[in-house]
Amino acid sequence: MRLADFILRDMESILAKWEAFAATRLPAAASMASLELRDHAQQILEAIALDLSAAQSPEEQAAKSMGLAPAPFPARETAAQTHAVMRAKSGYDIEQLVSEYRALRASVLSMWMNACPPALPHLQDVVRFSEAIDQAIAESVGHFSAEVERARNLLLGMLGHDMRNPLQTIQMTAQQLGQLNAGSTVSDAAGRLIRSGAHLQALLEDLVDFNRTKLGLGINVVPSQGDLSAICVEELDQLRVAYPASRLQLDVVGDCQGSWDARRIQQLLGNLVTNAIRYGVPDVPVRIKIVGEKNDVRIEVINSGSANRETLDHLFEPLRRGTTKEGDRGLGLGLYIVREIAKGHRGTVEARSDDRETVFTVRLPRSL
Repeated sequence: MRLADFILRDMESILAKWEAFAATRLPAAASMASLELRDHAQQILEAIALDLSAAQSPEEQAAKSMGLAPAPFPARETAAQTHAVMRAKSGYDIEQLVSEYRALRASVLSMWMNACPPALPHLQDVVRFSEAIDQAIAESVGHFSAEVERARNLLLGMLGHDMRNPLQTIQMTAQQLGQLNAGSTVSDAAGRLIRSGAHLQALLEDLVDFNRTKLGLGINVVPSQGDLSAICVEELDQLRVAYPASRLQLDVVGDCQGSWDARRIQQLLGNLVTNAIRYGVPDVPVRIKIVGEKNDVRIEVINSGSANRETLDHLFEPLRRGTTKEGDRGLGLGLYIVREIAKGHRGTVEARSDDRETVFTVRLPRSL
C-alpha cells in the first residue's frame, strides 16, 4: 500500500495518536479539548498525502528537504503555519511544537509499515514523507517565531505605556519631598528617589523606543528650529543632578543652529554620557564637544578608558550588555537607541578607542 493511500484510509487512527501525544505537552495542553489538541492536524496530513501523490523533480525534492518549497500561489497560509500560530497562542514552546512533528513522523511510518506486509513498503514514500514533514516543520517554526515576536512586542508596548503614569507620580512626589526642607534625611531620601526615577525613566524610554523599532515604526522624530548646544546644556544640567559625583565638561565651537527634535537629542546625549560615566575611568571628567560645521553639527562624548575591537564591533547592537565598573548591567539598549535617533535625523554615529580614551562621534545635518 502506498503511504498516501494509507494516510487517507487510516486518518482517524493517526489523529488519535497525534492527540494522545499532544496531550502530554504540558502545561499548555492541560486544559485543551480534543479539537484543540488536534488543531489542523488533519489538514496537515491531507496536504502531505496530496504532496506524496504529486510528481516531483529532483530539484523540488532537494528544496523540500531543506524546508524551502515554494509558497502556494496565490499566497495563503498553510495548515502547518496556522497550526503554529494557534500553538503559540495556546502557550506551547517551540520544542513542543517540533516534537509533535517528530512524533507524527515516527507513528505514521510505524503504523504504515505494520500495515504493508506481505508487500514491502515503498522506500521512496519514506523519503518523500520525511521531506514533507521537514517542510511542515520549517513553515511552523517560521510562523511560530513571528507570532511569539509579535506577542512580545505588544506586551512591551503595553508595559511601557502602563508604567509611565505611576513612574511620573513617583518622580513628582520625590521632587515635592525634596522641596519641603524637612531635614537632611528626607532631602537625601528624596534625592535618591529622584535619581532612581530618572534612571527608570531612561530605561523605560529606551524600552518603548526599542519596541517601536521592532514593530517597524522606527524612532519618531519631530524636528523644529533650535540651538543644539542649548538643547545639550539643558540635558547636561539634569545629568549633573542625577550623577553628582561625576564631572561633565562641555566645549561648544561654532554655530549650532538647525532643525532638531530637542527631546530626542537630549535622549541621545543622555544615553551617551550615561554610558561614558558607567564605563569610563572613575574621577576622570567626561568631555562633551559640540562643533558647528558647514553642513552639520558634530557631537563628541569622550571618556577615559579603552574598548577592544570586538566590543566596538557590537556596540550599537540591541540587547548587547556590558558590565560596568560597579557590576551594574543595563538593558543593553542605550547605544542602539542613540543610533536610531541619529538615523531619524539622517545622521550617523560611530565609536573609536585607543589606549587612553573612547570617543563617540555623532554627526547631524542641520536640516532633515
